[in-house]
Amino acid sequence: MNKTELKTPFFMIDEEKLIANLEKAKLLKELSGVKLVLALKCFSTWGVFDIIQPYLDGTTSSGPYEVKLGYETFGGETHAYSVGYSEDDVKEVAEICDKMIFNSQSQLAAYRHIVDGKAALGLRLNPGVSYAGQDLANPARQFSRLGVQADHIDPAVFDTLDGVMFHMNCENKDVDAFVALLDAISKQFGQYLDKLEWVSLGGGVFFTWPGYEIEKLALALKTFSEKHKVQLYLEPGEAIITKTTDLVVSVVDIVENEVKTAIVDSATEAHRLDTLIYDEPASIAEASENGKHQYVIGSCSCLAGDQFCVTQFEQPLKIGQRLHILDSAGYTMVKLNWFNGLKMPSIYCQRQSGEIEKLNEFGYDDFKRSLSQWRVS
Repeated sequence: MNKTELKTPFFMIDEEKLIANLEKAKLLKELSGVKLVLALKCFSTWGVFDIIQPYLDGTTSSGPYEVKLGYETFGGETHAYSVGYSEDDVKEVAEICDKMIFNSQSQLAAYRHIVDGKAALGLRLNPGVSYAGQDLANPARQFSRLGVQADHIDPAVFDTLDGVMFHMNCENKDVDAFVALLDAISKQFGQYLDKLEWVSLGGGVFFTWPGYEIEKLALALKTFSEKHKVQLYLEPGEAIITKTTDLVVSVVDIVENEVKTAIVDSATEAHRLDTLIYDEPASIAEASENGKHQYVIGSCSCLAGDQFCVTQFEQPLKIGQRLHILDSAGYTMVKLNWFNGLKMPSIYCQRQSGEIEKLNEFGYDDFKRSLSQWRVS
């Protein structure tokens, strides 16, 4: 299978780049003793779990279907967390997870009898401090519903808990900032942590970013673990798949209204939603910082503000030309939708051998079936 023969739009996962990230994860584990569970809310493309599984310890979830997916396709430890479980969710998930983490003391009290004897019990705590670039993604934002606040804790609950989870980072590339957060929760919650078997520090720690001081992070994690005598977990998502995947699109039209817009056969609203939600422009492999030809890279959806970025090129763009939208794995495939009835991108993986493996493709029947089923008379 040749890349040029593939019909756009499609995602292309690069196995070699993925393994490079995983080798950094392996080093962090070896130096610190931390266990790593893949955050399925970020990346659930199970067709490449055969690459990831040897390096990590399991998966963690934010909803019941993710728990089931991790259990069935990844193996290892299966951690279950949800901001709000129903009783049916708890009954189903408790049968297949190793750890069940509740978001509130009220849910813990209501459902722990279902979990006892089946999975380890955990509770999410909100430390009131965090590292996040935008308030939308800040777990410690004002009036946060995520985890139990320190002044709301019933100390007695820790006598019957196995562990706790903190999630307080979002794309944190600053090891010193993370160490400061670690010190803060040790000081604030240390008396409780000392009673536990394990502590999850959540995700958002970008330890695979170029230049990140992994050794410094490892030392801080090891020190924390030994101080409180707990097994530490991190829940990486983006850190595992960053810079591994392109969304490949084609220019289908060029229109001009004071500025030139290259319309591509994809849309942020449907295929790269976080570009729109967080107002973070995409990067294009073919672009040139000093290029003389500027274009808006516009989506083919009908949403007026739906565009990937504004960027420059050395040469004018042409209809039919392919563009590679970089770093398109995290929070993309898990958020794909059928807005405007657009063709959903196929998903491929380029293996180290050079072979291109098709993981999935979608057609009209998938679109139709997602909305209704034929009535049976």
